[in-house]
Amino acid sequence: MITDTEIKLKGLQILAEHLGDVEAERFIALIQREPFNYTKWRQGLDESLTIESISKRAMELRRKEIAEQDAEADR
Repeated sequence: MITDTEIKLKGLQILAEHLGDVEAERFIALIQREPFNYTKWRQGLDESLTIESISKRAMELRRKEIAEQDAEADR
C-alpha cells in the first residue's frame, strides 16, 4: 500500500502528463472549489474515453447536480 502523499504525487503527475501543468492545476482547483461526488461520476465511466471527454462529462454532471439542487431549493 502506498501513502496518501504518494497517491497525491502520482495523481498530479498523471494529470500534468495528460492535461499539462496549467490545466492540471485548474482541474484540482475545480474539484476543490465545487462539491463533487466522484463515486457517482465514476460509475459507468468508459475506460476508453479521453481525458478531455472525461473532464467534459464531469462538468456536465456537476451542472446537472447544481440544477437539481437549485430546483429543490426553489420548492
